[in-house]
Amino acid sequence: MSPRGELRGRAARLARLLPSGPAGGSQAARTPFVLLVVLLLGGGLITLLMLNSALNEGSFRLNDLKKQTTDLTEDEQALQRDVDAYAAPDSLQRRARELGMVPGGDPAFLNPDGTVRGVPGAAAPSALWRPAPRPPEVVGTTPSPSPTPSATPEVTPKATPNPTSSQVKPAPSTSGR
Repeated sequence: MSPRGELRGRAARLARLLPSGPAGGSQAARTPFVLLVVLLLGGGLITLLMLNSALNEGSFRLNDLKKQTTDLTEDEQALQRDVDAYAAPDSLQRRARELGMVPGGDPAFLNPDGTVRGVPGAAAPSALWRPAPRPPEVVGTTPSPSPTPSATPEVTPKATPNPTSSQVKPAPSTSGR
């Protein structure tokens, strides 16, 4: 007798549910499951590889942008130093002298009522003028020829009408400085 024939009741019913022959049918049922698991694992690994590559590419791009920002910041600072050197009072005075400019004379001011305060004076070259040193960026270069006046031009004041004493007010004293 077969071993199943000896089983009775509940055990016999459970034994009928199990296949009785070789396990060939169970191999066919396992193949799609194993194939699905392998495909899911392979797809996950490929996705992780692509994600890792994208992150590395972004990291390289970030490093390039940081280096570019550093280079541009250094360029900006160098340009700012050049601007500061050209804007220094000594440099401005030197370049103004090279262009033939002279310091202004005494200013005159107009009051709101139309009267003149102060006496205007002509601009004349200063005897205390001395050449300003060149900025450090320009020292090593050869200077370009600058127009130097051979003689100081004579400034002739234009005839101005003599204002009455009620129109001209003396300039305030600055001795309290």
